[in-house]
Amino acid sequence: MRNLSAIAVAAFLLLSCNQKKATTQKKPDPSSKKGAPTIASKVKGCKKIPGLFTLYQDTAKGNAYLVINKNQLDQEFIYFAYTENGVIQAGHHRGSYRDNQIFRIRKRYDDIEFVKENTSFYFDSSSALYRSKDANISESILISEDIIARDRDSLFLISADKVFLSEALSRVKPPQLPGAGLHFSLGGLNPKKTRYSAIRSYKTNTDVVVEYVYDNPNAFISGGQEVTDPRSVSIKYQHSFMAVPENNFVPRKDDPRIGFFNEQVNDMTSYSATPYRDVIHRWNLVKKNPDQALSEPVKPITWWIENTTPVKYRETIRKAALKWNIAFEKAGFKNAIEVKIQPDTAEWDAGDIEYNVLRWTSSPNPPFGGYGPSFVNPRTGEILGADIMLEFVFLTNRLNQFDAFTTAGINGFDNGEEGEEAQLGIHNPHQCAIGAHIQHNTQLGMAAIKSLGHNDPIREEFIEQAIHYLILHEMGHTLGLMHNMKASNIWLPSEIDNTDKTREIGLIGSVMDYPAININPQHKNQGDFYTTRPGPYDLWAIEYAYSPSLDDPAKEEARLNSILARSTDPLLTFGNDADDMRAPGKGIDPRVMIFDISGDAVTYSAERIRMLNAIIPKLQDEYTTEGEGYQELLQAYLTVSTEISRATSIMSRYIGGVYVERSVVGQEGAKTPYTPVPADYQKKAMRELNALLFAPDAFDASEGLYKYLQKQRRGFNFFVNTEDPKVYERVENIQAQVLSHILHFNTLNRVTNSELYGNTYSVAEIMKDLETGLFDADMNGSVNTFRMNSQKMYVEALIAISTGKIKDRYNTISQAAAYSTLRSIQAKLKAAGNRGNLNTQAHRAYLYYTIGMALDKN
Repeated sequence: MRNLSAIAVAAFLLLSCNQKKATTQKKPDPSSKKGAPTIASKVKGCKKIPGLFTLYQDTAKGNAYLVINKNQLDQEFIYFAYTENGVIQAGHHRGSYRDNQIFRIRKRYDDIEFVKENTSFYFDSSSALYRSKDANISESILISEDIIARDRDSLFLISADKVFLSEALSRVKPPQLPGAGLHFSLGGLNPKKTRYSAIRSYKTNTDVVVEYVYDNPNAFISGGQEVTDPRSVSIKYQHSFMAVPENNFVPRKDDPRIGFFNEQVNDMTSYSATPYRDVIHRWNLVKKNPDQALSEPVKPITWWIENTTPVKYRETIRKAALKWNIAFEKAGFKNAIEVKIQPDTAEWDAGDIEYNVLRWTSSPNPPFGGYGPSFVNPRTGEILGADIMLEFVFLTNRLNQFDAFTTAGINGFDNGEEGEEAQLGIHNPHQCAIGAHIQHNTQLGMAAIKSLGHNDPIREEFIEQAIHYLILHEMGHTLGLMHNMKASNIWLPSEIDNTDKTREIGLIGSVMDYPAININPQHKNQGDFYTTRPGPYDLWAIEYAYSPSLDDPAKEEARLNSILARSTDPLLTFGNDADDMRAPGKGIDPRVMIFDISGDAVTYSAERIRMLNAIIPKLQDEYTTEGEGYQELLQAYLTVSTEISRATSIMSRYIGGVYVERSVVGQEGAKTPYTPVPADYQKKAMRELNALLFAPDAFDASEGLYKYLQKQRRGFNFFVNTEDPKVYERVENIQAQVLSHILHFNTLNRVTNSELYGNTYSVAEIMKDLETGLFDADMNGSVNTFRMNSQKMYVEALIAISTGKIKDRYNTISQAAAYSTLRSIQAKLKAAGNRGNLNTQAHRAYLYYTIGMALDKN
C-alpha cells in the first residue's frame, strides 16, 4: 500500500508540475509562427526614416514604429531631452535642457526593454569587491514593449508611440510638491491630442520631437497671458538617442580648487577618505599638429548665431564669443572657437543637436536674459553639444518679471533658483540668472548715465560691454565652467577704474561671476562698466581642462597637479553657487557673493548707496515725458532701490563672515582653511548699515517721488490689489533682508563658533550695535514709520531667539544676548516716556508691552 501511495503522490506532483509549466510558460513570439507578420507588412504605407535608429511613421494616422537592430542590443546609448517650446509656469521654456543619461536596450523573451544605467559608482575589476558591483544598486527599466514583428531575429519592431508619446523616457510634467498651495500646474496627459511634431534620424543620432498636450478641464489658475487656455496646454519636447562617441577622449579629473560641471563617481573599492573619480565636462579638442606649442584643433567648437538675432548686435556677439580664443591659447589651441551666422535660407533648425546655436527669443515672461547649458557623455564628461539662449528683454527698457512692490521686485532675482525644483531640494546645474541680473544692471546703468551726465558714446560703449559680458558668461558655461561667485574682488575701489590694469587682466577675475556693474560716482573717472575678456581664472581653468594630455599617466598626473598648484594666486580665487551667500544664512564667505565688486566690498557698497541717493532726486526729471504716464519713472525707482537693497545685503554678509580657502596640505602659498573676517571690518559694515539703512534719514532721498510712483493701468489689473505705492512695505523688505541674515541662527551660531579660531566680534556686541543703530538716534523725539517698523522687526526677532518657538535653533550665547538686549531696549523705552508725537508714543508703548509679555511670562 505504501508503494502504491508513493507512486500516486509522485504521479500527482508530476501532473501538477506539467500543468503549472504549461500555464506559466511564456507565449511564443507570434512573429515566429508560420505566416506571422513581417516588419515590411507591418509598416506598409509608412514613411521610412533611416539613421542610428530607423523609424517608420504612418502617413495617414501619424503613429510610428521603432526598429531595433540585433547589434544594438546590450549596447549603451546616450539619451538627451530638452524643451523645444513651453510655458514658464509649467516649468518649461525654449531650450530648457532636461534629462541626460546613459541607457541600454535589451531583449527579454519577446519584449524590448530600455534600461537606464547608473553611472555613479566605480568598481575596480581587479578587486574581489568587483563581484558585488550590482549589490543594492537598483536598475531602472523605463520601458518594456512587445515585439510586434521581426525579420530573421536580426531586426525587431516595436511601437514608437509607447516609447515617445508617453512620459516613460523622461518626466515632462514637473513633480507636484504636496502642500505647496495654489499654483498653476499641468493637467493630465491627453494621449489622443499628443502627437509627433518631427522625426529626424541621422548616422549618429535620432531625434523625435513630440507635442505633449495636457488637459485640465477644471483649471482654477489661468497661468498668465502666455497660457492661451489653462484647460489645454502644449509642451513641445525633443527626445534624442545618440551613439556613444568612439574616439580617444580622455576624461579629466575634477578638483575642489577649480569649478567645472562634472559627473560624480564614487570609487567603491577605494580606502581613501575622498573616494571620488569625478570627471569634468569638456569638449574633445585635439591638435592638428601635436608637436606645435600652438595649433589649430582638428575640429573647432563651432557656434552659429541664429537668424532670429537682431542684426545690429550680430557682430558684437561674434566678437564677444571669439574672445574665448584668448583662453584657449593658454591651453595650446589657436582658433578653438569659430562663429558663423545661420543663413536665412538654412534648411536646418536651430533645435537640431548637431549645431551649437546662439539663439534669441522674446518671451512674455522670460525666465532669464541668458542661459548656456550643454549635454555630455555621462561616462566620460565629454561635451557633445550646447546652446546659448538669449532673451530680448535683456536689451529692453522693461522690468523682467515685473512686480512693483513685492519682495521679488526688491530681490531682483537674488533667489536664483525658484519654483518646485528648489522647493524639492533639486539643484538645476544649468540654472543661470546672469542675463536677468545684467538686464537690471542695464537699467541701473542707464539711470546713472543719465543722472551723471554721460554722453551718447558712453551709452553705446555701456551697451556693447553688457552684451560682451553676457555672451562671455553664457559661453563659459557651454565650455564646462560653473559659476565663480568669488571672482569680483581682485581690485580695490581705488584701482577698479584704471583701464590700463582692468583691460590687460580683466575687471574681475572671471566672467563666471555675477558682478555689480561698475559705476564711478565721479563720471569723469569712469572705467569699464563690465569686463570684456576672460579673466585670469578663466584662462587658468581652460588651461587645466583643455591642455592636451600626456601619454604617461604619472607625468600627466604631475602636470595637472602643477597647474592646480597655482590656485593660491589671489587672481585665481574660486567659489561657486553652493558657497555663495545670496540668501540669508547661506554660505559663510562674504567674498562669495553675487552682485558685489571690488576687494573692499563694504567701502564700495557704501559709496554706491550714497551715489544712488544722489541720483534718486534726479529721476523725475530724467524719466518723465510729456504726454506719457509714470511707468518709466516707477521702473527707474524700483531699479535704484533694488540696487540699494543689494548693496546693504552685501555689507551684511561680512558680519559673522568667515573667509574660506581651498588648498591641499603642503601646497605652496596655502592659507588656513577658515579665517574669521577681522572684527574691525565687521564693525565697519555694521556702522555703514546703521548709517545707510537704519538711520532716521536713510530713505529721505526718495520722499519727493512717492506720489508719482504710478503703475500703468491696463484693463482690470488693479482688481485684486490696490494701486497705491506700497513704499512702507518695500522699505520693510529691504531692511528685513539684512536683519534676517545678521540674526539668522546660522550666522549667530557661527559667530560663537568662530570665536574658537580668531573671531573677536561677539554676538552680544552685534546685538548691542544693532540696538544702538535702531533706537538711539530718535529716543528724545519722534520715530518715523520706517524706523518704527525696523524697531518692531528687531524686537520680534530677539523674542524669537530668546523665548520663541525657534529658540532651540540658537545656542545658549545667542539666547542670552537676545534676552539681555530686550531688557536694555525695554529700559530705553521706559526712559523715553511720552516724548515724540502720538504715533511714536503708541509705538513705544506697544513695544514695551510686547517685550514684557514675552519675557515676563517665561
